[in-house]
Amino acid sequence: MYSAPVEEIAFTLNHVAGLSGALEEGRFGDLSSDLVAAILEEAGRFASGEIAPLGEKGDREGAKLDDGEVKTPKGWPDLYRRWREGGWNGLTAPEAYGGQNLPHMLNVAALEMWNSASMAFALAPTLTMGAIEALAAHGSDSLKEVFLEKMVSGEWTGTMNLTEPHAGSDLGVLKARAEPRDDGTYRIFGQKIFITWGEHDVADNIIHLVLARLPDAPAGTRGISLFLVPKFLVNEDGSLGERNDVLCHSIEHKLGIHGSPTCTMIFGDGRFGEEWGAVGYLVGEENKGLACMFTMMNNARLAVGIQGVAIAEAATQKAIAFAKERIQGKAPGWAADTMSPIIQHPDVAQMLLTMKALTQGARAICYVCAHATDMSHHHDGAEAQHWAERAALLTPIAKSFSTDIGVDVASLGIQVHGGMGFIEETGAARYLRDARIAPIYEGTNGIQAIDLVTRKLPLSGGDQVRGLLAELKQVADEVSARDETSFGETGGRLRAAIAALEAATVWLLQAQADGRTADALAGATPYQRLFGLVLTGVYLAKGGLVAVDNGEGNGRVSLCRFMAENLLAETSALKDRVIAGSASLAAARGLLD
Repeated sequence: MYSAPVEEIAFTLNHVAGLSGALEEGRFGDLSSDLVAAILEEAGRFASGEIAPLGEKGDREGAKLDDGEVKTPKGWPDLYRRWREGGWNGLTAPEAYGGQNLPHMLNVAALEMWNSASMAFALAPTLTMGAIEALAAHGSDSLKEVFLEKMVSGEWTGTMNLTEPHAGSDLGVLKARAEPRDDGTYRIFGQKIFITWGEHDVADNIIHLVLARLPDAPAGTRGISLFLVPKFLVNEDGSLGERNDVLCHSIEHKLGIHGSPTCTMIFGDGRFGEEWGAVGYLVGEENKGLACMFTMMNNARLAVGIQGVAIAEAATQKAIAFAKERIQGKAPGWAADTMSPIIQHPDVAQMLLTMKALTQGARAICYVCAHATDMSHHHDGAEAQHWAERAALLTPIAKSFSTDIGVDVASLGIQVHGGMGFIEETGAARYLRDARIAPIYEGTNGIQAIDLVTRKLPLSGGDQVRGLLAELKQVADEVSARDETSFGETGGRLRAAIAALEAATVWLLQAQADGRTADALAGATPYQRLFGLVLTGVYLAKGGLVAVDNGEGNGRVSLCRFMAENLLAETSALKDRVIAGSASLAAARGLLD
């Protein structure tokens, strides 16, 4: 059973990501380290003790659709009620609407624990939090007054309606339409697919944020508007009114996250109401809806990255527990006459340490990204711009690297279990099934790579990425300068990996400057992994340095050394793929005709 790693989460937040320094500077008002510790401890208790047991049951039972109504797994409505009554939905929301206005870092840490316990359950509040942010940033005062308080409290949940059968990543071709009415509202018509928690029974109302096109809208993405479409209309006194003309037509039968209803939504088919069309309210300006939705999507990408971390953590815990108990063969050096636990076998130990290193590295990347977001909100001028750019640079890496390792680590967890891992009863397969969607949704990892290379590397003329590389070198140099034999070859391996990343970065920037965009994009995906591996190595080393200074033993040092001496060698090959891979790709493309 999953046990929230509260101590590890707190260490990464404070000493790797920078929370303790921000608290000492007073960046978050009167928020204290003691309060942070109490929040993390209670979140861990709730995740381990209340969500995790029902998470396993929810996977087996799944969500079910009956005549347009979705029933979530047994016990989930009450679980959600207890969760929202704990105030968890409003950690970072504005205080004016009942939120706690806490740092994004804390919310990301809590999201990790919710998702480790049950990714399917955690998806509901994840989408609601994003909808709150989009509405708070772009909604009119009247919309905020009607909807935000109930959404912040979690009494009403939120969704994001983008995808259509013919329009996945290319939203410029979406067909959902909006017709304006004289009273200032709109009528929404169309179909949306893959809508997470689009219909359910855990909250009184569901607030859909829907992308649609006005009759005179320009073609492409410049003609998309964003609308708020509630499941139930809201009366002037705040009570729920009549059912809006929006319906869940079906739910998907998915590989994983079975407890989470993934819905096909129909807007405006005349099923409900006297007039056809779902009543919608414009969010932001007409034809500028995509910019509004990206407010929601950018933080959703980090939230999806933390899902990868969460699954990896849960899979690692399960695999280590199994490897300690499973007796098989006799490991080298095993002194007893009996067979040994499989954790004693070098191959199994290497898999488990790989799982552990990648998980902790991805966690650090996500937390550092959240820290940059927080700092962008608590600085002014050039400093705010610096931190906003740092968050922008790290977001595609946090999303892609973390979700990729979520799949990799879950797969290794099955391998550690052997044949038992392929059997559903052990629970190891559930993590791989749940993890596999994360590299796909909220912008596929290939799209993240395109974003990283074409939009994020050139920030400030490349100075942002060069600044980050300089910071990474400082950590590597500090490791090398320490007279600590326990670090082994970590310093040298880190410097070599950073050099590979720097060479690939310089090449990509120059390729784009020369107009060789296709060559740059051919190396985008390996570059993204290269960046993630280097960050993992450096952040684990940073944690190791802190542990040495605090006299905490060599556990963290041993893990960063394992990472450096076993996994960072891949960075050299990735650099070669970035720089030399485009010509062979172009030559071989004819094989796909």
